[in-house]
Amino acid sequence: MAMNRQELSDLIALGEGFTTEFKRAFTADLGRELCAFANATGGTVLIGVADSGEIVGVGKHNALKSKVQTIARSADPPIAIDVMSVARVLCIKVPEQHGKPYSYAGKFFLREGANSQQLARNEIREFFFKEGLIRFDETHCPSFRLEEDLTDAGWAQFARRAKIPEVMAPREALENLHLLKNGGMTYAGAWLLADDITRHTLRAGVTCALFQGTTKTRILDRKDFTRDLFSIFEDCIAYIQSKLNTALIPHARGRYERLELPENALREALVNAIAHRDYRSTANVQVYIFRDRLEVVTPGGLPAGMREEDLGMKSVPRNPLLFGMLHRMGLVEQVGSGIRRMLQLCRDYGVTAPLIDVSECWVTMTFARKTEKQGAESREAMVESPQKPYMKKAKTLHEKGENPTRKGRKPYMKRAKTLHEKGENPTRTFSKVEKLVFLLNGEPTRTEIMHLLGLKDRANVLARYIRPALEEGFIEMTIPDQPRNRQQKYRLTGKGHALKDKLKSPS
Repeated sequence: MAMNRQELSDLIALGEGFTTEFKRAFTADLGRELCAFANATGGTVLIGVADSGEIVGVGKHNALKSKVQTIARSADPPIAIDVMSVARVLCIKVPEQHGKPYSYAGKFFLREGANSQQLARNEIREFFFKEGLIRFDETHCPSFRLEEDLTDAGWAQFARRAKIPEVMAPREALENLHLLKNGGMTYAGAWLLADDITRHTLRAGVTCALFQGTTKTRILDRKDFTRDLFSIFEDCIAYIQSKLNTALIPHARGRYERLELPENALREALVNAIAHRDYRSTANVQVYIFRDRLEVVTPGGLPAGMREEDLGMKSVPRNPLLFGMLHRMGLVEQVGSGIRRMLQLCRDYGVTAPLIDVSECWVTMTFARKTEKQGAESREAMVESPQKPYMKKAKTLHEKGENPTRKGRKPYMKRAKTLHEKGENPTRTFSKVEKLVFLLNGEPTRTEIMHLLGLKDRANVLARYIRPALEEGFIEMTIPDQPRNRQQKYRLTGKGHALKDKLKSPS
């Protein structure tokens, strides 16, 4: 891609950093820089620019281009680059590569901040895990000894869940399922056969907690589940069921219990967390139950090759061996359909679809619970109350598409207008998106929005206010190409201004 003088000047003005390296002259360590950029997200090397940003220039560009290409081709595998001359500067662009990891002269380098660092043995191993080149669930678990740890009762339970024929010997079955390799148990096998999973992976269990109110200030109950993964899943679902509200719904033959959130959607969220988490993390999968929401928190962020916009569109399992076993055991219904299925289950159940917040180290799925006030509104107790006839009239007008605050109002209309001016609707309060739109002015950051709304949980602000408003087109990012930029701010769109005017207008 060509670069003009102004673009070069702008790039130099930003200084050296994660994606830019200055070199006064051609040096023998150029291969190190190209390799480091190739193993990261790409970058640009400017030959003929001093560390201070002064353009000193270099000569014989054609000869230098040939040397640079030779260096790039000598990497393992070869690195694709673009080399161009801009004035007296030789610009080498390293696009994001797809053949990671790259080595140069038998060594691995990675860009860290404004420097290129050689990776030590443990760092190389970590890099391979991060890029999905080594699957932790498929590696050998040295703490699991087949003869000692596999009991008859444990095998019978596992064989039943995994649909293994009774006539098949355990060792043969485990080898055929690739859980046992070269005589050693894989981590996936250990997690599914363990009587206590923490003996093999300390933080592989799931922690469930119930809190008072909407913050973590006061914990009412906590439980750590640490059996095998299948049992952990069942124990967690039972815990969630015991802590959520259940309504008794009458029907022709009596009454049936209806959980406030769709159980099958919660199952999907939990099995996704168990299947796709990073088991090298020092954190558990966590299920938090608050008065207004339920959160399923998965350590590890998204797996390599998966982007936030891919959620619900494709599946890239971090632990493919474990994922395949959970599918065989019936916990995963259809590969790649988990999030879409969750969304559909919530729509069918008549509840808000879960919100997904993604960061480098975590994925949080939030299910909104109905508060007591919201529950009353959903039952229309307020509009059906005989002592508030103006509410009935307001509801009727609302259903006809009319505004209950227009001129010619009667006493009940005045009451509706009063509610409206307080930021309330006669038949419902402002939604979270409407509240954000109503209060938003200028171009605040996420932290400023958090203070504007009077909230303390940054993840909650993003998941329940900012992201829905973005999806509905009421607000937009000031840096849309870099959603996670620290300088990211938000502003109203034309559609958002129209909604804000409508929310402010009494007529």
